[in-house]
Formats: sequence, structure tokens, C-alpha cells
Amino acid sequence: MLGTDTGDLGRTETRGRTDTIIIITLNPEMKKTTMTSIPRDTMAQMVGESGVQIQKINAAYNFGGADMAIDSISSLVNVPINYYALVNMGGLTKVVDAVGGVDVTPTLSFKYSGYTFTKGKTVHMDGDKALAYSRMRYDDPNNDYGRQTRQRQIIMSILKAAPSFQSLANFKKLLSSVESNLKTNMSFSDMTQLFTNYRAAANNVKEDHMQGVGANILNASYQVTSTKELQRVSDEIRSNLGLKQETISNEETKQNALNPNFNWNGTNSTGYTVHSDNSN
Repeated sequence: MLGTDTGDLGRTETRGRTDTIIIITLNPEMKKTTMTSIPRDTMAQMVGESGVQIQKINAAYNFGGADMAIDSISSLVNVPINYYALVNMGGLTKVVDAVGGVDVTPTLSFKYSGYTFTKGKTVHMDGDKALAYSRMRYDDPNNDYGRQTRQRQIIMSILKAAPSFQSLANFKKLLSSVESNLKTNMSFSDMTQLFTNYRAAANNVKEDHMQGVGANILNASYQVTSTKELQRVSDEIRSNLGLKQETISNEETKQNALNPNFNWNGTNSTGYTVHSDNSN
């Protein structure tokens, strides 16, 4: 699931960046769903480009469209990704409004975009308010990680607030309402079959995120993910897909090996260098 920073609040870019990246797995046999957030600033190789082309993972869609975004994310954690759904900000507001709004208990108190949220006080949100709740980043002590938590909250609340999902006809109506704000490689038939055969997996949802370490690379702020954390995330996702675990080996793990003195226990470490020639 990709969420772009376009389609509302005056943002009209053709592509934009995917500030929301969530890998979702559905396992109907285990009746389990996993939602794993990938931080937008994660250092990643742009798969499809020649040589070492390191950028923030949220830039892949802007550079090479959905194919580069999916290929880069798939390579990052070594999991196959069959489908993608890309929704812009306007699509989120329409989905929330289509299910009659969502009930959310804020994780912290803050004001954003004209709305006030109080920690621990459950509030019913329409689409515009839910968008504001899921977008705030700079006033969250956990920064983008806090925003990821709130984004997953909204998705979970949509699932809980949508008894209409029990009706295939209403599900089709919902898809039609967001058609102009949705891009996907799934056909309409794919989506309805997914709804029919996999919705039981939504009864048990595990939330997770990939944890990085702040680092300044090429004069920009990145989140660098340790090889241990990349392996953990890969193992978790592959397990829910019923796939055997594999030792992760990609451009990110190669770069990590070339930075043996980097402080992985820091919060905003220095000394991480991207090497363009991995033979040294």
C-alpha cells in the first residue's frame, strides 16, 4: 500500500513521493494479516537504475513510477510483492467518508490543519480530520515513526468501521467512489476476489515497522536500516507468506558491511558513507 503526498491540500504533482509505504500480507489459512510500515526516509537502492543509486525509498515512485517503487521495496526486504494499491490524499478522505467516518483514540495531543486531537480521547473523524491526524509529523516526538503508527490506526479503524465490506455490492461501490484517486495493478476482478477469499485474514492483524537509525548521507537526512533489522523484517513477512527464511543480501547489506564503524545504537549518527565501488 502506497500513499502519495498529492491529490489534496493544493498538491497537484503528477507523481509525488510515497510518504506512506506499508507492506501488507494476507494469509487466509492462518487468518492473519500483517501490516509493516517502511519509513519514508529509508536508505535504499533504486532498483532499475544502473550502478549504486542510493536514494530515500519514498523517491522511487517519483523517479521510476510504481514498477521502480515495488521493485525497490521488494529488494529491500527480500519479499515478493504481488500487488500494489496507490492512494493519494484525496483517496483517503473519500474512503473514510464512504465508511461513515472512523473512531480513533489519538496516541498524543496535538493541533494540526485546524483540528485538535487529545491523547486518549476517542473521537469520530470524517475524511478531512482523519487525513490531518495521519499527516502530522514534526510535532510528534517519534517523528515519522509516530506518524506511521497513526496511519496504521486509520487503516485499522476503516476496517472496523466498515460493515458494508460484508457486502460485495457495497465493496464495489466503494471502489468506484475512489477510482480517480487510486492506481493499482489489480483488475476489478482481482480486487473483488481478494475481498471474497481473503477478508477473514483481517480478523487478526499484526502491526510492525522497520526501525532505522538517523544518518546524514550526501547532505540529506536518512534512516539507515541495520542488516539485523532488515533480516528480522524479512523473516516476519516471509513467515506470514508461508515462505522459508532466506539470508538477506542486497545493496543495503553490502553498504552496511562497508561501514563497520557506524554507530547502530545512535539516534542521529554520523560516519555512514555510501560506496559507489563495492570491490574495495
